[in-house]
Amino acid sequence: MGRVVVLGAGESGAGAAVLAKKKGFEVFVSDSGKIKKKYKKVLSHFEIDFEEEKHSDDLILNADEVIKSPGIPDKAEIVQKLRAKEIPVISEIEFAGRYTNAKMICITGSNGKTTTTSLTYHILKKAGINVRMAGNIGDSLAMQVAEEGDELKAYVLELSSFQLDGMCDFKADIAILLNITPDHLDRYDNEMRNYMNSKFRITQNQTEDNFFIYCVDDEIIRKEIETRNLKSKNIPFSIQQELDEGAFVKNEQLIININQSTDKSGDTKPFAMSIHELALQGRHNLYNTMAAGIVGRLFDLRKETIRECMSDFMGIEHRMEFAAKVYGIEFINDSKATNINSAWWALESMRKPVIWIAGGQDKGNDYSMLDEVVKQKVKAIVCLGKDNAKIIEAFDGKVETIVETTSAREAVAYAYRLGKKGDAVLLSPACASFDLFENYEDRGRQFKEAVRAL
Repeated sequence: MGRVVVLGAGESGAGAAVLAKKKGFEVFVSDSGKIKKKYKKVLSHFEIDFEEEKHSDDLILNADEVIKSPGIPDKAEIVQKLRAKEIPVISEIEFAGRYTNAKMICITGSNGKTTTTSLTYHILKKAGINVRMAGNIGDSLAMQVAEEGDELKAYVLELSSFQLDGMCDFKADIAILLNITPDHLDRYDNEMRNYMNSKFRITQNQTEDNFFIYCVDDEIIRKEIETRNLKSKNIPFSIQQELDEGAFVKNEQLIININQSTDKSGDTKPFAMSIHELALQGRHNLYNTMAAGIVGRLFDLRKETIRECMSDFMGIEHRMEFAAKVYGIEFINDSKATNINSAWWALESMRKPVIWIAGGQDKGNDYSMLDEVVKQKVKAIVCLGKDNAKIIEAFDGKVETIVETTSAREAVAYAYRLGKKGDAVLLSPACASFDLFENYEDRGRQFKEAVRAL
């Protein structure tokens, strides 16, 4: 069968290794860091050879194909050596996609991916479709394909630009592009064009039988579509204009009109529902809901099912998640906001005076785009990071109070002291978490624990 080497032994790497082993490949896993106990256990159980805290050329450069973790940049020395030897380097999604005939609903964008993926999954699952979630969320696609075989009807995949970069022959049956704003540009030579190309890989290999759902209000996406020869059936969504086909808002109703689409009862009328009944409120969530709703209509699901799901969806952890109310002060966990645009959406949706907890590992942020929304909404900033100089410089004089902290507990205590009844404390960092925390989940959980400790 050939030799497959997996670089990185996290969720996607361990899953890819197990699937490759089950398909009869000779498999070797290499991680430059320490491998977590739970993944070591998986590799040992399947008798897969591995190494940690190094990459050994003699065990890697003899591969027929390499499956690379999305966290490893293309500039990494071992990846450069593989490219020089013309050994194919692919993503776990590309590899797993070869071994399933399930429909692939693929969702990308700079912001809103997880919420849209979770809501789409919720709608399909409630409608009785045999569906799973994977990609950047939950268990890896490869592990699920290895365990489920070919019984599933559909996968809803949250895909980052890094995952898309390693995909060549993989095809999305339904592709969703929510938005494109500068993010992770350090991985793209600080070139927006490279990042845009990466995001548009979600449409690659699509034919006229496939669908591309996109936000027509996003200027970058709109201009890009005009220059690309997309073969798929394109379905836009908008909150700024009425559309002949797609999703839009009219008289405070969310309308979804898909031509040639009927639900199981033969009803051909457009889907309509009051925007006030939606579980996910705020402008950004309206976009996420529209995208998920279009998928429901493309699957010809009953409108009543879609309506129910859109009104009872519970949201996701670390994304505008209500943590608690303490003496009239509301605490909101938006730890997943790891870039400026995400933080802008969070602040923009707030209806109370905000004590904003922000900071962390800066990704080349330009805070000036937050000036207006911070002036309107924020009464105090609590910095949570090792180096807060950029945030302090950006908002000094624009916000009355700015304090520095280095732990979730300290940040929450300061925010509580600065707040009063009717205020909201919002953790929406606009930065990565790796300076003080394991990841954004760890940051969010520590925040919630600190709130509970109040």
